[in-house]
Amino acid sequence: MAQWTSAVGAAQLARLLGSQQDRPAGPGTRRPPAYRALADGIRLLVLEGRVPVAARLPAERELALALSVSRTTVAAAYEALRGEGFLESRRGAGSWTAVPAGNPVPARGLEPLPPEALGSMIDLGCAALPAPEPWLTRAVQGALEELPPYAHTHGDYPAGLPALRAMIADRYTQRGIATMPEQIMVTTGAMGAIDAICHLFGGRGERIAVESPSYANILQLMREAGARLVPVAMAEGLTGWDLDRWRQVLREAAPRIAYVVADFHNPTGALADEDQRRRLVDAARSAGTVLVADETMSELWLDEDVEMPRPVCGFDPAGSTVITVGSASKAFWAGMRIGWVRAAPDVIRSLVAARAYADLGTPVLEQLAVNWLFGTGGWEEAVELRRTQARHNRDELVSAVRRELPGWEFEVPRGGLTLWVRTGGLSGSRLAEAGERVGVRVPSGPRFGVDGAFEGYVRLPFTVGGAVAEEAAARLAAAARIVETGGTTGGEAPRTFVA
Repeated sequence: MAQWTSAVGAAQLARLLGSQQDRPAGPGTRRPPAYRALADGIRLLVLEGRVPVAARLPAERELALALSVSRTTVAAAYEALRGEGFLESRRGAGSWTAVPAGNPVPARGLEPLPPEALGSMIDLGCAALPAPEPWLTRAVQGALEELPPYAHTHGDYPAGLPALRAMIADRYTQRGIATMPEQIMVTTGAMGAIDAICHLFGGRGERIAVESPSYANILQLMREAGARLVPVAMAEGLTGWDLDRWRQVLREAAPRIAYVVADFHNPTGALADEDQRRRLVDAARSAGTVLVADETMSELWLDEDVEMPRPVCGFDPAGSTVITVGSASKAFWAGMRIGWVRAAPDVIRSLVAARAYADLGTPVLEQLAVNWLFGTGGWEEAVELRRTQARHNRDELVSAVRRELPGWEFEVPRGGLTLWVRTGGLSGSRLAEAGERVGVRVPSGPRFGVDGAFEGYVRLPFTVGGAVAEEAAARLAAAARIVETGGTTGGEAPRTFVA
């Protein structure tokens, strides 16, 4: 019986391998043999999670043709991978990817670093800040005071607690978007909201248009739902969307769904202006595409003079085109797994009905905590604290990276939690691997793209500041030197760093 659970075609693997850019070898630097370079490339794709574990690889002859190399080169690369524990084979069943015994199975998204690893590893993988105290504690205490009446019920509220649905609807109304509680469903974070939307509108094989780059975890969620992702390139710099490209993709590909982050886009930090929002909604309506607008970063403007545009749903008065997703995870705390969907009442009813076969509802205590924050003014104070912390972290991280890595290029966003960095021609995937060796965890650009795009980028979140930001930049510079020279750390372990 075969041990593989998925397959990677020769053309797809060739595209992924071709995206791994390398800086030209410097004086005295020897390039590895072709088979070794191929083995290293496949190993890197497995470690990155871009080729899953237990994925059947192409036959040697097929891959050799796709890469325009000899079959001997592919055979030698496969043999090297088998010797290192990254490939297993069986006569008649082919070869499939693996990880050596004792190695953790790589995640395909941006999973949080385990707390026990934080002493020696600086985590720049997860764009989330610690809870804004004392507001978390106060919110939980307030929720406990409100809990007794709910404890006498079954506790399942598929649409969300009525009080919280009404509160979220009122907040949209206060922003100038008239909203009824019947237009709101509370979910388990924004991921839960988008997962529900994808299952309702984007069945297996359906096209979904996504910004390129886009949020890695959402892209992976859509892939695992069986969607066919259609990337649409962002405009240059932090100027938002390229509407000519969007209009062309929506017209020609006719995707069932389009997913966008208009407010401090993850990962680039771009802020779409009102004209772009209006034109994109019009284009989606004309194409019959459901436009999913992710607002999880909408309250995280960091510069005082930022003027926030109207929400994307403000350009869809009939409510037939735009579905909005919001969340407490970025603006407040990732551990507060409360999100919500704003949509037409019939869409909400369909989402709620489908929930009976998923998670039934969102935890009551966390809903009460968010409701307490919204109702007491605690939310506004907590978010202001979050903005201050993120602003300081952004400025300190930017200064440290500019000093340690002057050849890296980026524009400083005016909000959000992430910095999108061009790495001076170095492979982002190889930087991520080298970073693990020197004690800094950073996600490579291809995690945010489709089919190996953005190899020359990494994403840096504003989650560290002060001395930790200085150390993170120093470790990134050490990783860059390893990639540039093809060298090693010399066996030196990263020193423990306590914030």
